Amino acid sequence: MFDIRATPGKSVSYLLPVLPFLISILFYIYASGERHKENPKDKLVPTVGQMAKGFGRTAFEPDRKGDYRLWLDTWASTKRIAISMVFIFLGVFIGLYMGMFPYLDKLLHTFFLFFDKIPALAVLPILFIVFGLGEVSKVALIVIGVLPTIVLDTYIRVKAVPKEQVIKAMTLNASTQEIVYRVVFPKIIPQVLDTIRLNFKAVILFLIAGEALAATAGLGYRIFVVRRYIAMDIIIPYVIWISLLAFMVDFGMQRWIKYRYRWLNK
Repeated sequence: MFDIRATPGKSVSYLLPVLPFLISILFYIYASGERHKENPKDKLVPTVGQMAKGFGRTAFEPDRKGDYRLWLDTWASTKRIAISMVFIFLGVFIGLYMGMFPYLDKLLHTFFLFFDKIPALAVLPILFIVFGLGEVSKVALIVIGVLPTIVLDTYIRVKAVPKEQVIKAMTLNASTQEIVYRVVFPKIIPQVLDTIRLNFKAVILFLIAGEALAATAGLGYRIFVVRRYIAMDIIIPYVIWISLLAFMVDFGMQRWIKYRYRWLNK
């Protein structure tokens, strides 16, 4: 187990990742069973069957308006994340230009260093006042919370590119755009994409914070609505659903990066 030279076999490599999940599920089933023996009406730790029914009601039974709440909430949150990610990806190019052009470095670097230290949630009341309670304020919260980190990470990676490679490209008569996009950008983009992938949790955190305070649909909105009724049979499945979606996006992006930039591991 603790041998640094160990090479896990194929069967063990499939079993070990699943083991913590199985232990957690079995522990929860045991805990919920014990609580329901003492109090059959317990709401804090619903049984697996109760959670399955709660998930089924939100996913497959229309509400009074005829909406399937889980899919309505998922679509609303997905749209907000998608719009936010467009602006967050723009941060890659801001950081790229900051790292490549000295005047932009002097102009923007200190600003983004300061901007990165602003607690995004503290700005949320200002966003609601300026932009109202609509979609703009929620998207702005996500962008303010994540974009400066992406800009600074890209900037640091650009600065880490060996100067010799840039000088060599200049000696080969490469243009500025060719140096930026054919020498530096391909070298940093795999690591930058990993940074974006690892910041996806922060994206969801700011999304839920915005939806919890002002929204009519969304995964975070629904969790805070049913909280009033201590509806843990809905809250827990929603949390699992959010985590599962985030995991699938992270896993898919990780696999794509490894495939697209497989030359990095050679």
